[in-house]
Parts: sequence; structure tokens; C-alpha cells
Amino acid sequence: MPAIITDRFKKEILLNLQADIDSAANNFYVTVGRPIDWNGTDTAPTPTNAIRTVRDARHNMTAIKNVEAHSFVIPRYTWSLGAIYQAYNDNSVGHPSNSFYVVTDENNIYVCLEAGQTALGQSVTSTVKPSGTLNTAFETADGYVWKFLYSIGALRASQFLSANFMPVTVFGPFDSDDPADHVEQVGVQNAASPGEVVGYQVLSGGSGYTTVPTVQVIGNGVAASATATVSGGAVTKINVKDSDGNKAHGRNFTQAYIKITGGNGSGAVGRPIIGPKAGFGADPRDDLKATAMMFTAKPSGDEGSNWVIGNDFRQVTLIKNIELPDSDALYTGVTGNALRRMKFSNGAPSFTADKTLVGNSSEARAYVVKTDSDEVWYIQDSDTGFEPFTEGEVVGEADGSGSGTLEAAGVDADANTYLNGDVDTSTGEIMYIDNRAAIQRSADQTEDIKIIIQL
Repeated sequence: MPAIITDRFKKEILLNLQADIDSAANNFYVTVGRPIDWNGTDTAPTPTNAIRTVRDARHNMTAIKNVEAHSFVIPRYTWSLGAIYQAYNDNSVGHPSNSFYVVTDENNIYVCLEAGQTALGQSVTSTVKPSGTLNTAFETADGYVWKFLYSIGALRASQFLSANFMPVTVFGPFDSDDPADHVEQVGVQNAASPGEVVGYQVLSGGSGYTTVPTVQVIGNGVAASATATVSGGAVTKINVKDSDGNKAHGRNFTQAYIKITGGNGSGAVGRPIIGPKAGFGADPRDDLKATAMMFTAKPSGDEGSNWVIGNDFRQVTLIKNIELPDSDALYTGVTGNALRRMKFSNGAPSFTADKTLVGNSSEARAYVVKTDSDEVWYIQDSDTGFEPFTEGEVVGEADGSGSGTLEAAGVDADANTYLNGDVDTSTGEIMYIDNRAAIQRSADQTEDIKIIIQL
């Protein structure tokens, strides 16, 4: 049987996720890992939703960073001179390529209520950039009708604005020290007009019209009016009635239809397009069909020696409630090292990153990630196996010349072969996996990691 999941249900899932993130009982982290080439060409494979894929991601983690911010996001469509935009339509699905909303270079977001059209009802290009922050709809010289929804302030732009996505949210009551974009948007939210008839669609032009027919809007709301345009004996457009720039959208409609009478013709059929129940601007997440959430983290340099410098990563994950090693307690640090370490006598050998280590007696294998003082940071995965190295054994490179002797048991308090990182990578719930091309890290580098979960 044909069935769908509605946008409302998707929003509810994301709202529940948002509440989960905001709960003091939970800790969400972005992780990076996979310093080893994917394959002979180092081409990132598409991750699969398999248990093994998730398990391998755990084995390859090298570092974690707390999720610093999160927001609903929508596809970014920047207003462009000469583009054709689609008017908002209550019968459209998702985000069409010729979008019904735009963001300008001032980071203002507008929804298109009516697209510019010729007398024949053919679309025209947008030649006038929408501007201003009025709470009422306005028409530009190219015939497009726009409605301002909100602005993206500097902070939110730095957090969530990317080449392909932009943030969308709803704000509660504001304080006097709130950012200007917050205060502005609350004003738009409060001024929203519920159940407007924002446009009309001609379903059939009919024939025989010699004069302009009358269009009557009938429904459970008030004050919606429309006018028709006739060309070649047919109704080619139905527009919202305009009086000195005041658009007769009406309000409080949840159902409506139109009657077209007079004009000496017959057969013209149209339908009204009803805007969001609460009105445009009341909740832009609904207006703009937000079904995605972005999580951001900005690791800088080595993050207090927790993040590896001079090596790369190829995998990013989102993990919830990772735990401390040998403990059921949650890890709560801002950043953390996810690697195991081995301690060597007489300092760390001259091992090379990404080389394979082999224990002479244990035959254990591991990949070198980093050497530091008398320690070697490493990972083991399904390819190397998980055989433990033996304390006091000689460890060499299978594909290199490096060699060293592990600290023997009982020499000092840190003599165990396994020195745990800050977290137990076998714990926590991995919620997202992204495989990518290698990203090299340096001491003066800050990554801007943006994870997008889209339903």
C-alpha cells in the first residue's frame, strides 16, 4: 500500500533529537579517524548501514570533540539575477530546483509568494533583489511578490551557514541583550497572519472570455480577493488582488475554493494556495520545509595534544554518550584522545605514521598513528586483528625499518602494553558515519566540521 512519512513527523523526530542533545544527561561528540588509506587508490567507499561498518568506525577513531552547536537547516538558495523562482505552493513536495525561497547577500531570507509572469502566465526571470525587513508582503518591479522571514546573524552564519545549507529556527521571547536578528525574527513571528491565501493556480483557462471574469474566494476565512487576467479568450492568470501595495491575502483559511463567473466565457478553473496554518514567519522551519539538522565542531590545532598533528583522517562520526575507559561513567570532556598507546624503553622508536607494527614474539599487528616521547599511538582494526602485544618484546615495522622494545612489566606504573586513551571507543551510540578523502592536519589548522542529518 502506498504510504508516506509527513514532514511534520520528520520535524518531530528532529525535535526529539534536539531535546536529546540539549539534555544534561547526554553528551554528543564529533569523532575523526581512519588515518590509513581506504584502498590502493585511497578512494572513500560509501558507508553501509551494517553492524560491521559501525564497529570498524569505532576501531579507527583517533580523537573526539564535543558538539558545539546544532540547528535545523535547509538547502541554501542564494538569490541570483536572472534566475526563475517558483512561488510557494501547498501542493509542492520538498525543495524544487527553482526554489520558492532565497537568501540574499545580506543574509536575509525571503519566501516567494508570487512568481513574476507575463500576461500569458509564462514565468519571467527575477531581476530585482528582494530587500528590507517589513512584516508585510511586497512586490518588486519584476512582478515577484516576496515576504521577509528572518535574517541570519553573524554568530549563526559562522556556525551553520555553508555552501549548501543555511540555518532556520524559531525563537522564544527575547531579552534586551539578545542579538538584533533574534529580536527582529520574534517581531516577524508575532506579526504572522494565519491561514492566508497567498496565490492561485490556473487549472484550466477555459474559452470564450471577452471580458475579465469575476473571481470569488469562498472558504472559512475572511478578506481574500483575487483578479483574473484574460488572453486569447482564456484565463491565463489569477492574482491576489492588490490595493496600493496591500495584498488581499485574507486570513484564517484552512479550506477554500474559487468561483469564476462572467466574462462571457466558460470552463475556467483555478484553485487557491493556502499558506501555513500559523502564517508565514510564525515558524520558518515549517514555512521552508526543514527536515535536516546540522551539528558543528571546530577543533583547533592539537586540542591540548588530543588531536593528531602531521597525520590525516578520512572518517567523521557523530557519537552519543561515549564512556571513560574501564568505567561506566560518561566522558564529559570538551575534547579527547581516542587512541591506545604503547610505551617503549629508551624512548619511542623512529616509526613512520601509517606503517604496520609487528610484535616479534606475539605476532600482534597495529598501525602507527603518532610517536610521542617514549610512546607510540596506534590503532588495530579487522585487518590487523586485535592480538595484544607482549610486554618487553621487540616491535618492528612490517613495511619499514623502525624497531623498538616495549617496556617490560613492573618497570614503572605505566609499563603495561596498553595505555588507554581518554575514551572507550567500544561504548556510545554512533549515529552518523561520513567517509571522505584524506584531510591532513597541521598545528595552525582549525577544521570547521559540519554534520548534516537529513530525513
